[in-house]
Amino acid sequence: QVQLVESGGGLVQAGGSLRVSCAASGSIARVNAMGWYRQAAGKERELVARIGNGGKTEYVNSVKGRFTISLDNAKNTAYLQMNSLEPEDTAVYYCNAQLLEIADARPYAREYWGQGTQVTVSS
Repeated sequence: QVQLVESGGGLVQAGGSLRVSCAASGSIARVNAMGWYRQAAGKERELVARIGNGGKTEYVNSVKGRFTISLDNAKNTAYLQMNSLEPEDTAVYYCNAQLLEIADARPYAREYWGQGTQVTVSS
């Protein structure tokens, strides 16, 4: 069984920085991709950033140049460094992991979500 544990987040003033991390543990053969989504109050969940196990990244336009996603394959942990935060970045941030998991001695491609962590940026 796989678990995703998120940490980081919190309250910061506009212009400040935060880092959130997401650690995957369990019967993981390989991390195919990990990413961060966010959902602000009254809005739909949106992709913020995603990284593949080869290091290829993608970002939503609104965070390009401010946020950086990275992946430590040895630790199965993804990090999202958020700089120059804006009040519009306020949301619950959810980790997403696309993994190759071992179950019953067989590999399965599965997707998992973290529990979410609140990021609040004050003006």
